[in-house]
Amino acid sequence: MHPRISEFVERARDEYGFEPDVEEFPEGTKTAADAADAVGCDVAQIASSLAFDLEGSLVVSVTSGANRVNEAALADHFGNPDADVEMADPERIKETLGWSIGGVPPFPHESDVPVVIDETLLEYDTVWAAAGTPTAVFPIDPRELAEYADAERVSVTTASPVDD
Repeated sequence: MHPRISEFVERARDEYGFEPDVEEFPEGTKTAADAADAVGCDVAQIASSLAFDLEGSLVVSVTSGANRVNEAALADHFGNPDADVEMADPERIKETLGWSIGGVPPFPHESDVPVVIDETLLEYDTVWAAAGTPTAVFPIDPRELAEYADAERVSVTTASPVDD
């Protein structure tokens, strides 16, 4: 097991009493479509942790792989409808969250940052999220995911075709 996956498993166990059943896929799970193909689930069951810079603050949106984050809705949710929102810089993500893009789990993070969860993920009994590397994912009940991530359930996404 990759050291970053081991770190994720250990932290999930120590901080939440949760023992993730991590699955590794050497071909990678970098995109929601790749992850869904590897796991054998619907792309909508992939819980992608995306980090955004909202006027200098980092926020994480755990988003269904079938949806895209609507940056204006995200800014509005945080009470700043005129804010500039963009994907966060990869170095800042690693420094703040402790994980590299492509493998950012919904929890735990190095720093306390606001987390929101795409309400459509709650329609499923099981979703799959990154486990510390771009080749590893774990299944989890989305309600547990929201609890562990201290995520607020919101609608900040729009459905979109996933071709990547």
